[in-house]
Amino acid sequence: ATMKTACFALLAASASAFAPAAQTGQSSTALYASEPIGALPPVGFFGKPVWDKLTTEWGSEETGKFLRAAELKHGRSAMLATTGFLFHEFGWTLNNISPHEYLSVTEGVKFADLAAMSPVDAIKNVPAEGMTQMFCAIALVELYELTHKGGKWSLDDGIAPGLTPGGLTGDLGWNPLGFDVTEELQLKELQNGRAAMMAISAWVFHDALPGSVPVPLPW
Repeated sequence: ATMKTACFALLAASASAFAPAAQTGQSSTALYASEPIGALPPVGFFGKPVWDKLTTEWGSEETGKFLRAAELKHGRSAMLATTGFLFHEFGWTLNNISPHEYLSVTEGVKFADLAAMSPVDAIKNVPAEGMTQMFCAIALVELYELTHKGGKWSLDDGIAPGLTPGGLTGDLGWNPLGFDVTEELQLKELQNGRAAMMAISAWVFHDALPGSVPVPLPW
């Protein structure tokens, strides 16, 4: 019960990244204007000099945008992976949800077979066709970002060298709840993404390499 309570708390914290930010007396612009969003202690004291070099001496402002988009997208992927991992551990798997018995009839792979495995073993047993479908879904999201600007199709600016029109910002223009995307809200998403990247890395290592994680996990 304690483990489930802790996991639900983690999910609630991750969800807060997408909740409207509370308004405070000090604007978020004033809070973060002096440094890039996400430059927080204790990492900030040595992170900012490296960031400055990456965006000036070793690169440009566009380099910073690319790196920030990469971190944002990896964080979002990690939050989805962490949620999926928890669903698998709790038994909230497709064999208990889907009306279909098989993931792949031609390969003879059942949802129940995957549910009986660890998450790492389960993903290894997904047929190549299933992995291809996931790759294509991710590619479609990337292509959408590179061919749309402000939610509209646009190729006027070309795809190279800045890979515009949408730019590599991680902003897909998808905001159905109409959140006011402040810098404070962006910081919350980054921080939850960073936590999720650490969590999913530890869980995968724990399952794939027994003994690699010194702190034993409850399952």
